[in-house]
Amino acid sequence: MSVNPTLSSRIPQATTKLLLVRQTMPRSHIRLNIQQHALRSSHFMFPMTASISHPRLHLPPFNNIHFITTRRHISLFPKIITKVVKLPVYVGGGLAAMGSYVAYKIEEANTFTIDKLNQAKDFSNSMKEKFNRMFGSSESAGNNSNNNNGNPDGTVPTATLLASLVDEEDSTTGDEEDDEDDDDQLNAVDTTHDEMLNLTKQMIEIRSILSKVDSTSANLTLPSIVVIGSQSSGKSSVLESIVGKEFLPKGSNMVTRRPIELTLVNTPGVNETTADFPSLRTYNLKDFKEVKRILMELNMAVPTTEAVSEEPIQLTIKSSSIPDLSLVDLPGYIQVEAADQPTELKTKIRQLCDKYLNEPNIILAISAADVDLANSSALRAAKMADPQGLRTIGVITKLDLISPEAARNILNNRKYPLKMGYVGVITKSNNSTLGLSGTSSLGSGVSHLFGKKNQEDGNKSIASKGLSQQQLQTKQFERSYFHENRKVFANCQVSTKRLREKLIKILEISMSNALEPTSTIIQQELDDTSYLFKVEFNDRQLTPKSYLLNNIDVLKLSIKEFQEKFNRNELKSILKADLDQKVLDFLATRYWKDENFLEISNDYMKNDDEILYWHKKLELASSSLTKIGIGRLSTMLVTNSILKELSNILDCTQLRNHDLIKELVTNTAVNVLNTKYYSTADQVENCIKPFKYEIDLEDRDWNIARDHSINLMKEELRQCNARYDVIKNAIGNKKLQDVMKYLERDSSRTETLGMSKLLLERASEALFLDKRSKLLNFRLKMLRTQCQSKNKKDTCPEIFLDAVSEKLASTAVLFLNVELLSDFFYNFPIELDKRLNVLTSEQVEMFAKEDPKISRHIELQKRKELLELALEKIDSILVFKRSYKNVSKKT
Repeated sequence: MSVNPTLSSRIPQATTKLLLVRQTMPRSHIRLNIQQHALRSSHFMFPMTASISHPRLHLPPFNNIHFITTRRHISLFPKIITKVVKLPVYVGGGLAAMGSYVAYKIEEANTFTIDKLNQAKDFSNSMKEKFNRMFGSSESAGNNSNNNNGNPDGTVPTATLLASLVDEEDSTTGDEEDDEDDDDQLNAVDTTHDEMLNLTKQMIEIRSILSKVDSTSANLTLPSIVVIGSQSSGKSSVLESIVGKEFLPKGSNMVTRRPIELTLVNTPGVNETTADFPSLRTYNLKDFKEVKRILMELNMAVPTTEAVSEEPIQLTIKSSSIPDLSLVDLPGYIQVEAADQPTELKTKIRQLCDKYLNEPNIILAISAADVDLANSSALRAAKMADPQGLRTIGVITKLDLISPEAARNILNNRKYPLKMGYVGVITKSNNSTLGLSGTSSLGSGVSHLFGKKNQEDGNKSIASKGLSQQQLQTKQFERSYFHENRKVFANCQVSTKRLREKLIKILEISMSNALEPTSTIIQQELDDTSYLFKVEFNDRQLTPKSYLLNNIDVLKLSIKEFQEKFNRNELKSILKADLDQKVLDFLATRYWKDENFLEISNDYMKNDDEILYWHKKLELASSSLTKIGIGRLSTMLVTNSILKELSNILDCTQLRNHDLIKELVTNTAVNVLNTKYYSTADQVENCIKPFKYEIDLEDRDWNIARDHSINLMKEELRQCNARYDVIKNAIGNKKLQDVMKYLERDSSRTETLGMSKLLLERASEALFLDKRSKLLNFRLKMLRTQCQSKNKKDTCPEIFLDAVSEKLASTAVLFLNVELLSDFFYNFPIELDKRLNVLTSEQVEMFAKEDPKISRHIELQKRKELLELALEKIDSILVFKRSYKNVSKKT
């Protein structure tokens, strides 16, 4: 064999080395060393039995080397020369081996670099193809002047773009479909949502924002996938198979009476599946039985007389195992109304569905395989809304109920053609075949496909995602069915996984194509909203939280002013006013009704018994006053006064229209006051305890009480005269005098000829007021003339009881101010802030919207902000889209 020319200079050195080594080594060792050296050199390999040939070197075969002999009796001088000669040979051989190794590593690095460059080139080509399909199709179609389907601006309708996508998908079926089927194992993770730069999530967020702006607008929206079908077509089962949860209500009668706007959000890294009802302010529901119950209640809330309602139910499901999709589940079509259903039900369902089937929404027409497609209500409705079948995807369920050949004839898209074709799925397993365990009918088939261990791992993986036993059986059954009939369905689109992939691609493209016209509409709406916001509110920013805090600040300022006014004198006046009324009550019951009271007034105490009688009477009255429970009475008076004043303050602020916050403020004040109520009452009661046994008055106390008693009696006299005048004016003076004289003769009469019961009652009251007025006049004269000293306390009980009430009020106020008021005014603002922080954003918004003007302000501002946010997100996507087109053109 020929040797590499680049290594020709190295061969003599290597050969010389071999010859020298032969002098001290057996022949077998020489052969082994040659072999190892040949293995280390990657640039020339030859069999050990072959001879080495070189144009400049002629050597005999290795097994015939005899021309070198060993002579042990050679002198010392030749041995030294031999060793010196060997040294450069060893060095040359090592360098040769090292050079071979370095050359090998360089070649290996070159090969690795070329492979990586090829991989990067393949990835770049695939990404370019994907972006061309997503963003560049409309441009390329617009540049084609022979394309009659293009719009004047160079864009292509969404339906045409989707149809081109379907044609591309159809070209990839066949063997590729079979290969993908082999990889679709039960224990494999579904990665249909993991496409690079997938914009569906962003566009679904934009759609959610637009629905908050105006959920009823047909223009402010992005396309959704509308699911239609008859009641028995398996519509709910298809949706549940996409989500992986059983959550839709089912029943023999019509259950779905309202559209369900279902938004699926992929949340990577989250193991749990949760559901939200935004309109109900219910979030993070993990129990899907509860979700089913809520959906059932919302649907059943529609009266039977109305049959269906156009008000949608908004439901958002978040999970790491679902794709980003926007779906609408509509009531199922019916052929004939039941006896308990209104006659217009069929028409109402059709009108409701037609509202959602308009462009640009994608139609997902569900039909059962065991029903002739000619009788499919879903295909008939889709044909009316989409005559050319450009926006319609046919889904055939229950394929296991017919033969595989018949199913293939339906899915081949020839008899009732749709541009997007048909997808066959099985959403319910045959329990009679599959058995309770879900594996008996699969048996050797599943073991043959995955092996027993892979099957068990797959079951555990699916179970870990929260799938029920029924869903696990369905997945296994569908997988087994389509694998066993893979040759029949070779050129067909089948399986739930294929349906999910198709929906993701179609929704992404349709949404992307609708961005530019939607952006124009949003800009117009934003301009109108900004103009209104400028005119009505002068661009003044206002949020529910800021509105609440501003009102609370005003409330706190008013309470601060109230604290400055509600001092010790104010406390004393409140308590003294109530005690004055108690004093008048004691006087009225213990003195003014006593017929002997006039005797002490004229100072006619003739003996010691009379003196003792009036003295004991005064002691009893004084004891009753001191033992009425001043502590609890005074504390209750103060707390009621604070709460009443707080209510007056609230009525003077904007909070008067907000029952929620008024109740929160009042409850906070009550709780703060209650924390000190009983301790304050006990402290006040303890401090007035000495007055229950002995009351020591000074002349100054007596004089103050005398002046106050005179004023109190004057006020009582004024009220008596005022009431008497009212009765006199109502009856007449002469008639009143006659009736009063009549009652003086016999006051027990309640009715007589010519006098009504009401007349007698008023005359009796006037008679009482007349006597009280005379007594008060007489007592006032006594207080002015004969009650100058505290020694007259037995004959002047009005003054003495007033002095006692004054001492009680003064003593109680000291502890009320320290124990109750100071604590309330300090802790009330702190506690109020704590309770306000607990309020949710929904409660704060509800509070703000109770005021119509504020509600208008917040809604207009929120609409403006949402439109700006949606426009910003759309513009960012459009900028990326245009920049990609420019790059692709240059490329």
